[in-house]
Amino acid sequence: MDIFERVRKQKGNIGQYAKQAHGYFSFPKLEGEIGPRMKFRGKEVLNWSLNNYIGLANDPEVRKADAEAAAKYGMAYPMGARMMSGQTSRHEYLESQLAEFVGKPDAFLLNFGYQGMVSIIDAMTSRHDCIVYDAEDHACIMDGLRLSPAKRYVYQHNDMDSLRKQLERATKWVENTGGGILVVTEGLFGMAGDLGKLDEIVAMKKDFDFRLLVDDAHGFGTMGPNGAGTGDHFGVMDGIDLYFATFAKAMAGIGAFIACDEDICMYLRYNMRSQTFAKSLPMPMVEGAIKRLELLRTRPELREKLWTIVRALQAGLKADGLNIGVTNSPVTPVYLSGSVAEGTQVAMDLRENYNLFCSIVVYPVIPKGQLLLRLIPTAMHTLEDVDYTVKAFKNVAQKLANGEYSKDVVVDANAL
Repeated sequence: MDIFERVRKQKGNIGQYAKQAHGYFSFPKLEGEIGPRMKFRGKEVLNWSLNNYIGLANDPEVRKADAEAAAKYGMAYPMGARMMSGQTSRHEYLESQLAEFVGKPDAFLLNFGYQGMVSIIDAMTSRHDCIVYDAEDHACIMDGLRLSPAKRYVYQHNDMDSLRKQLERATKWVENTGGGILVVTEGLFGMAGDLGKLDEIVAMKKDFDFRLLVDDAHGFGTMGPNGAGTGDHFGVMDGIDLYFATFAKAMAGIGAFIACDEDICMYLRYNMRSQTFAKSLPMPMVEGAIKRLELLRTRPELREKLWTIVRALQAGLKADGLNIGVTNSPVTPVYLSGSVAEGTQVAMDLRENYNLFCSIVVYPVIPKGQLLLRLIPTAMHTLEDVDYTVKAFKNVAQKLANGEYSKDVVVDANAL
């Protein structure tokens, strides 16, 4: 079959809904200044769908740093991959500040989080090695696993008995190959909001010989007494061998980093193909990240405000009988029961009648019959925003329970 003909017929699990969903449920256009209130299809909505956790996206100091760096350097400098012609002292300075913040000897600055995680796994493992990973790890980890030639074992999500069994299997495998074991988990799972059991995983090092890679995209800047991430929260950063985080969440920017021992960092600098053969992070992104990290370290009141909103939102939802699962982080999922069709109507009702925007997740991303509405609180939201949102969610949940949404009619965004 012709390749184009195949993809026209087999659109993919999510792509099958593209015709009805595009521009509304998927690829929506949020316009205006980043914040709790933005424009969607021409009207203002209360927005719970941006990863601007501590509100740095439009902080005046951040905007000033971004603008001054763009004016001074333009968007092209440095022009080239870092290994060839794109290295600067400011890239190195940012790396040193990141390493110091998370308590590691060294850090390597990466262009993008997704691309970086894929390439870390590829660079760190060989066909003799074994990777043991959480069943609900992020897609970037899964793509890294696909690229790696290592043997793979998966453990049930956050199930330490399951992890122990897979480590036993992995240990037997590497005894025959002479390789090593890499355990990969998230620090904070971005869909359900639960924390990886990093303390228990680190404790297993007493019984097994492995290295631990943690993707802490959502935990960096939000978790721990100093905001240094989920390892900081559990007090086990020393037990994390490879600590990865992105700037796309709490830092409200572009870029990522991996922090570890100096010799391992140097190995990654010379062996991560996604960095060796890609243009260096532009200087405005670097200068902007330096300022964002400075504010992350020096303005703890922003993180405290975030947690005030998080606690109020989650307590309010639970008090009204809504199921927010097992989250113990800012990520706030609301679980409902219903068909894909009902899910589209719930989301449309929230957006059109309550002027409230949040992300919706349906089958096949989650099990059939379940719906997930994900809220991302930020330090810029107010307690009034929380009260309004809790009431809106209570209303639509009651309408769903009463059968007021059709079980069969998927909302067609083209008709709106």
